[in-house]
Amino acid sequence: MKIAIYGRPFNIQSIAYAQQLIDTLLKKEVEVIVHQDFYKFLKNNAVKLTNISTFSSHAELVNTTNYLLSLGGDGTLLDTVTLVRDSNIPILGINFGRLGFLATVNKLDIDKAIDSLLKGYYTLDTRALIRLESNINIFGDVNYGLNEVTIHKQDASPMIIIHAYLNGDFLNSYWADGLIVSTPTGSTAYSLSCGGPIIFPRSGNFVITPICAHNLNVRPVVLSDSNVITFEIESRASQFLVTIDSRTVTVDNDIQIAVRRENFQLNLVRLNNENYLETLRQKLMWGLDSRN
Repeated sequence: MKIAIYGRPFNIQSIAYAQQLIDTLLKKEVEVIVHQDFYKFLKNNAVKLTNISTFSSHAELVNTTNYLLSLGGDGTLLDTVTLVRDSNIPILGINFGRLGFLATVNKLDIDKAIDSLLKGYYTLDTRALIRLESNINIFGDVNYGLNEVTIHKQDASPMIIIHAYLNGDFLNSYWADGLIVSTPTGSTAYSLSCGGPIIFPRSGNFVITPICAHNLNVRPVVLSDSNVITFEIESRASQFLVTIDSRTVTVDNDIQIAVRRENFQLNLVRLNNENYLETLRQKLMWGLDSRN
């Protein structure tokens, strides 16, 4: 059994939990490898890393790694998309952050979670990915994400006009600060904060949500993820921003952009005591009412 660990620097008050995780895995005779940058962070904070090796790229995980553990919040788990890519390596998120909507395992339950993982007491929650295509390669080999693709004006720029087309047919023109195209997973992230609906996993949809639209009658729209959505951008500024999850690039107005569903999925580990509806209620306080 070989398990990879990825994380970002976190509050040093949680260092003891990282040590607990590593000790638990080694005690169960698991081969542990830690992402190189995260290894340096742990070592600098006195975590004992005896018999622990490192990795730095996707290629070092393919066909050799059984699971990847993400230590941090949801943003940290989004980073792992660039590591597992299309390898189907299951990802278990252990919440060292705040919300923990995707990273659902509480750090207080590390021993129990690892025991369940190694005994196979879990299900795989497959999540659709969204792919960005453009006439200029702006995201290299990882032009896809778990949450969303966002088109956004630069900070000091005036609003932009985004002409959207559905399979070549004109859909709408959005006068706005930007536009989000989210997966069902991303529907509870940036899209939700901009007034978008919650879409359940595996529903086979995209959500198009405008950001600060300058039209009172423009609302989010839900459509099948079998569609290809293309965009043309108008702006008095010469450039705008394109984001996949937390990765952002600045591009020129004349770039050609399209989004579609990626042809492979991401596997999230869900321990048998986890439930999506319960996560909605607990993490987002969905339906919370003093009368209940």
